[in-house]
Amino acid sequence: MVRAARHIENVRYAIRNVVAEACRLEAQGRRILYLNIGDPLKFDFQTPPHLIEAVHRAMKDGHNGYAPSAGIPAAREAIAREAARNGIPGITASDVVVTTGASEALELALTALLEPGERVLLPCPGYPLYGALMAKLSAEGVPYSLDEENGWSLDLEEIDALCTPGTRAILLCSPNNPTGAVLDRKVLEGLLEIARRRGLVVLSDEIYDKLLYDKAHVATASLARDVPIITFNGLSKAYVACGWRVGWLVFCNAHLMPELKGAVMRLADARLCSPAPQQYAIAPALEGPQDHIPEMMGRLRARRDLMVRRINAIPGLSVVEPAAAFYAMTRIQLPGVTSDEEFVLSLLRETGVLFVHGSGFGQKQGTHHFRVVFLPPEDILTAAFDRLEAFVRERYAR
Repeated sequence: MVRAARHIENVRYAIRNVVAEACRLEAQGRRILYLNIGDPLKFDFQTPPHLIEAVHRAMKDGHNGYAPSAGIPAAREAIAREAARNGIPGITASDVVVTTGASEALELALTALLEPGERVLLPCPGYPLYGALMAKLSAEGVPYSLDEENGWSLDLEEIDALCTPGTRAILLCSPNNPTGAVLDRKVLEGLLEIARRRGLVVLSDEIYDKLLYDKAHVATASLARDVPIITFNGLSKAYVACGWRVGWLVFCNAHLMPELKGAVMRLADARLCSPAPQQYAIAPALEGPQDHIPEMMGRLRARRDLMVRRINAIPGLSVVEPAAAFYAMTRIQLPGVTSDEEFVLSLLRETGVLFVHGSGFGQKQGTHHFRVVFLPPEDILTAAFDRLEAFVRERYAR
């Protein structure tokens, strides 16, 4: 038997791990209602036609070979202009790296930054990739709590107390997956002050920055010129092109991290490039028609409101209304529930409704949650919540 590397033992990805049981049930003829994965294209959302046309044209024009390692010039320039529109000064195309999704952007930045054993502060709950990358790099992900009682915001005093000499960076995700929360400007300014004082890099995952309901999004890097900040974004969510795997990172205040920037560029060279034809959709996406976004958010608002109303009406369940994206974390306070993963799997087996257990994202000790993806149409959501309510009322009658 060939032994796998020990540090991979801690790599988990709960969002897809629960699907194995759903697939087993489907093979038996069961119909599954999937409320577990944040892919709009699995439901009634479509990639904007002008992006498809841009990629098709690029393919027909012969742009099917390797692209420059850091991305095609037109894409990098468009991303730099987008940064300026978001209030981030001084960004040029040379500060941008186009990647195979925002996931690769995060991996390149963390790989270039961390030595084994060094620490990064991670949101809890947070996207499972963050912890998986820490395990892969033999680094330490240190969770900081998002406060459910305060709209899933963060505690600046806790973050400051968690910093040690071995801490290299603070990672934040706003708008957040899995909570749908958006951090206030004042909170971001406080976090940047900690990073400034502690000499930390701020890693800001902003992939959902256009998927807002009422609360405004503030680009983290627009608030400081004297803190090294790397932002992450892509076409997957707002531009409904998940499978194209088009993402990017931007070095903000790059003059503070020339060595790190050079290391990321070397890693980008070593992996050749991200998919070439799809990069030709970046400029049309960022600078072309945006009509699909308000239309998408109108549908999602109705689905969010339905989700909040239905879940909060079920005894023992509660949810904080998300301010962005298409996720929410539902709190489970039911007698006898000691494992949210077992709750989710029991619900799946009995009703065919699939959520993701909150422990897969991290959560405050002693609490239990599941993440809802409210992308499906309202009739599917209604059917799912009917089954959820019946399951809870029958099994956990008070």
